[in-house]
Amino acid sequence: MTEQTVRVWDPVIRVFHWGLVAAVAVAWLTADEWDDLHAISGYVVAGLLAVRLIWGLVGSRYARFTQFACRPSSVIAYLRDMAARRERRYLGHNPAGAAMIVALLLALAGVAFTGWLLDDPQRIASLPEMPQIVASAFADDAEHGQEEAGDAGIVGDLHEVLANFLLILIALHVGGVILASLRHRENLARAMVTGDKRAPAEGDVA
Repeated sequence: MTEQTVRVWDPVIRVFHWGLVAAVAVAWLTADEWDDLHAISGYVVAGLLAVRLIWGLVGSRYARFTQFACRPSSVIAYLRDMAARRERRYLGHNPAGAAMIVALLLALAGVAFTGWLLDDPQRIASLPEMPQIVASAFADDAEHGQEEAGDAGIVGDLHEVLANFLLILIALHVGGVILASLRHRENLARAMVTGDKRAPAEGDVA
């Protein structure tokens, strides 16, 4: 720490972030190509999510969920300020970034859980019967050339849909990081490596 910078992201958050990046990349690259490595990367993601959940309750200030939890109205107001180019700089997660983190964690949990179910057919068999609305939405279609049937096919389709949704969220997240870095003249990716950010100035939210 110097007079110009302040420590924001602790080592647990930084390891979690980049570990998650690596695990998701491996999972994406090995999908339908290398089942064993794909499954291992999925378990790594699940483990990292469990650590993040715990650390969000007992970790350092900017790691805690209570620090960046905000109402939908706050997110909307922040997005309006962004559109008007008057958004304030946040030392931790800004409201839009906080909402994205929550969305990413939920999507990752959904992908990891459905992947875990697919890893062992007995797990799917132990599930309660799928609600009709879910079964209809993800029903197997001969025109799609699917050979799987029943709940296994539904879980597989849901896993794929969530994975694709996760990719969209990741793209939006990266875009938001780049935009915030340019707007506030601060390399946020580097801050997630070093843990340090520029000390708050007048008008910043610390």
